[in-house]
Amino acid sequence: MKNINLIEDNIYSLFWRIALPSSIGTVFQNLYSLVDAIFAGRMISEVALAAIGQTFPIYFIIIALGIGLSIATTSIVANSIGENKISKSSQIFCQSLGLAVFVSIIISIFGIYFGSSILESINNDQNTLNLSSEYMNVIYLGSVIILLLMVSNSCLSALGDTKSYRNVLIFSFFLNIILNPVLISGKFLGFDVFIPLGIKGIAIATILSQFIGLLYLLYKISKTEIYNYFKKKYLIPKIKSIVEISIQGIPASIGLMMIALGSYILLYFVSSYGNNAIAGFASAGRYEQLLFLPLLGLSTAVTSIVGQNLGANKPNRILETYIKAIKTGVIILSIVALFLFFSAELSMRLFTDDEKVIFYGTMYLKIWAFGFPAFPLFFIANATFQGLKKAVIVMYMAILRFVITPILIVTLINNFIKEDYIYMFIGLTLMHWIIGILYFKYSLKKIKRLISI
Repeated sequence: MKNINLIEDNIYSLFWRIALPSSIGTVFQNLYSLVDAIFAGRMISEVALAAIGQTFPIYFIIIALGIGLSIATTSIVANSIGENKISKSSQIFCQSLGLAVFVSIIISIFGIYFGSSILESINNDQNTLNLSSEYMNVIYLGSVIILLLMVSNSCLSALGDTKSYRNVLIFSFFLNIILNPVLISGKFLGFDVFIPLGIKGIAIATILSQFIGLLYLLYKISKTEIYNYFKKKYLIPKIKSIVEISIQGIPASIGLMMIALGSYILLYFVSSYGNNAIAGFASAGRYEQLLFLPLLGLSTAVTSIVGQNLGANKPNRILETYIKAIKTGVIILSIVALFLFFSAELSMRLFTDDEKVIFYGTMYLKIWAFGFPAFPLFFIANATFQGLKKAVIVMYMAILRFVITPILIVTLINNFIKEDYIYMFIGLTLMHWIIGILYFKYSLKKIKRLISI
């Protein structure tokens, strides 16, 4: 970490040194989700696979809140480091930890009381609903661990350290493989140890793994300059710091929540084709997320680099980062798209042997592969705006992309063209490209204007 200088080092070198560890870590994070889905489908039932799949919109709201808080922390901490205000970085990190605890309490209360109603609006099959609720009730209560882990990682990311979180995710992945079958079945080495926990066991394994990861990240932070400037008074809520974090975090969270709302909208339409369609679409989504990882790692690097160079007042370097990241991202995602298209059916057979589930998942992946090269136009622009502390732009784009567009496209196709699962995703892919190109043109002009100011 000491050898990384986000203000001076070569941009492509920084992409490699920051994005690669982040991408490797996120590979294991998504493999983690894949393992959960595979164990649900293979050890429990197809209904359990659909149950985990339909929890995505609610689960992602929790993740969105955590990522929003993390983005704000990364942006402000990185900016403060660029300005050489290390004490402020320490204070912001402490305030973010406090906010994480507060938000997790709200999540637990609202989730336990209202989560089932939201799930029922997606799919009212009682067996699926019961399993979904069992799984999510554990996640609600464990959300404090999830959010604290994400905030701790954001502090290290602002310093250019993505290796520590990579180590956490790799460890968690292998621990999850061990814990899932034991907690689901209640057996260890063939011996009955406790009452089988079923789908709740999958959720408990998630929280246990993340708790261990949290302890490790806090240890790593204790070795940084941010910890050296720590003062106990920084843990006391401070309105000014909370407002500063909120200004960055709330728009980012809302923007990400639009992904959850967009997923809810798509699941609502997909559910009209039955549980097989839900299981196929949701399982395909987990596999798809695995292939986003190089782009997510690149985005992490962009936010950190832009944030520190904003603080150091280096506008040309900010623009250089944006342009080079767009080029890098489009090349990588074009290669990924080819792999996604040709591996679609094989990947679905990891989850289930049900031919209908495989069909729905495969069709979605093959169509959506054509939209993959456009994703950098969104991700890199968003990461740059977050580094520039303009998260509100990301929020508006998310509303357009994940809420307005799916409603218009799906409604238009189902009501005026043909009510068909395949046509629905063809329409969304075409619109994805159109909005992506327009957003790129807007972002380039906006970034130039912001850094000239």
